[in-house]
Formats: sequence, C-alpha cells, structure tokens
Amino acid sequence: MANYTAADIKALRERTGAGMLDVKKALDEADGNSEKALELLRIKGLKGVSKREDRETTEGLVAVDIRPSDAGETGTIVELNCETDFVAKNEKFIDLADTVLAAVVAAGATDVESALAAPTAEGTVADTITTLAAGIGEKVVLRRVAAVSGPKVTSYVHRTAKDLPPTIGVLVVTDEAGAAVGKDVAQHVAALAPDFLSREDVPAEKVDNERRIAEETARNEGGKKPDHIIAKIAENRLGKFFEDVVLLEQPLAKDPSKKVGQAAKEAGGTIVSFVRFRVGN
Repeated sequence: MANYTAADIKALRERTGAGMLDVKKALDEADGNSEKALELLRIKGLKGVSKREDRETTEGLVAVDIRPSDAGETGTIVELNCETDFVAKNEKFIDLADTVLAAVVAAGATDVESALAAPTAEGTVADTITTLAAGIGEKVVLRRVAAVSGPKVTSYVHRTAKDLPPTIGVLVVTDEAGAAVGKDVAQHVAALAPDFLSREDVPAEKVDNERRIAEETARNEGGKKPDHIIAKIAENRLGKFFEDVVLLEQPLAKDPSKKVGQAAKEAGGTIVSFVRFRVGN
C-alpha cells in the first residue's frame, strides 16, 4: 500500500479540486508522491475532458468589474460554472474566475464567444479553462458574459452560503444623481429578480396574454359582470403583474413604502438599465 496520509489527500484535493477517489487513486499509482500524483491527475484530466461534455454544471460563481470608460463607467459580469460546490470554493477555481474576468475586460468582450477568444497567458480564455478542467477533473464552463455602460455603474454580489463564493451578481446603470440609490437598487434586484426595467420593455404579446388571462379569470369568478367592470378588474390585475416583473414598479426592498422608480426620482436620478446573473438560473 502506498505511503500517504489523510492530510496528503486533503492537501492534494485543495491543490487540484479533484474528487477524493481520484486523488487516492493517483496517490496509489504514484506510491504516495504528491507531485507525481498531481501530474497524473492533470494527465488523466486532459484525457477526460471530452467525456465530461454532457455533465451538469449547476455550481460556480459570478464575478464583476467596474472601471472608467468613454460612457462614464463600464461594468462587466461573468458567470463561471462547475459541477460541484467543492470545486466552486476551491482557490484555483476562484483564481480562474479572476483571470477570466480580467481577460474579458481587457478584450472588451461582451458575449461568451468573444470572451472565450480573449487572450491569456495560456493562449485564450478557452485554453485556460480547459487547463483547469483537466487538473480538477470537472467540467468547467463560461456560461454568461455581459457588459453595461453609462454615467454610473453600481455592482452588488451576494453569497447564498457563507463558505461559497458569490452566486448572484448585479450591475445597475444610472445617471450621476441616480447613483445615490444605486446600491439599494442593486441589492433589490439581487433579491427580487425583476425581468424588465419598465413597462415599455415588456413584450406586447406578453402584456396582451396577461390581460386576456385576467379578463377570462374575472368572467369565470361567478356572477355576470359588465364588460367595463371586467376590463377594470383586468387592468388592476395587470398592474400586479407589472409589479412582479418590472423593476421600476416594484416596492423597494429597503423601503417598501415607495417603488423603485419613485426612490430614483426622489434622488433626482434615473435608472438606465440593469443585469442580474444567478448561478445555474
């Protein structure tokens, strides 16, 4: 039996992010030599990359960056996925996310395709991800990339578990005055997950469908109602729908006595746009 301890297994897992059985097999094959075992894990990882293509990647993290730009500020957000939370909190995976984000920002990439082609020390972002995936034995995917610009960009990242990296990330674009409520709005977006900024952004067919459902529901609730009453009930319910999906219509999480749009107006500012990523969603 190879000569290694539980501490050796733990140390190698932390270095590679590989599973316990894979680490033990590598140490057995390397007669307890950690460096040789590390090399074996990397070799086997490279061979296994293609076999991992169909695996689920529902864990991971989000990372954000904000810096000055011609528009005022530009915010960039990336979502990097892996298979297990063990890898998600691994230092190498977190470092990879930082490397990917820096490369994406430097290249000005705004989508996954251009982000994967962004240059890194290993060649490209795609090459860097493949190298790490080989070492840890898990599928790693750059799932989403977005960039927003405007006078002011505010970010917020949220950890859903204390021992894991952030899994929710938000960027909010405002004018200069709107930045006063930017952090409150970003935290609100993280918690309430609106789909649209304003009513005007909701597709007309979606609004028409919600109105039709509201009218049919009102008709089927018992008692014959005049058309103008049904229309009024439907519009009230449509208002509730907008409150559910439209950021400016939602009661502000920090102060539900006012809506998000009202809070921005009271600050003398405007919310221009937002983007929200949640790992796996």
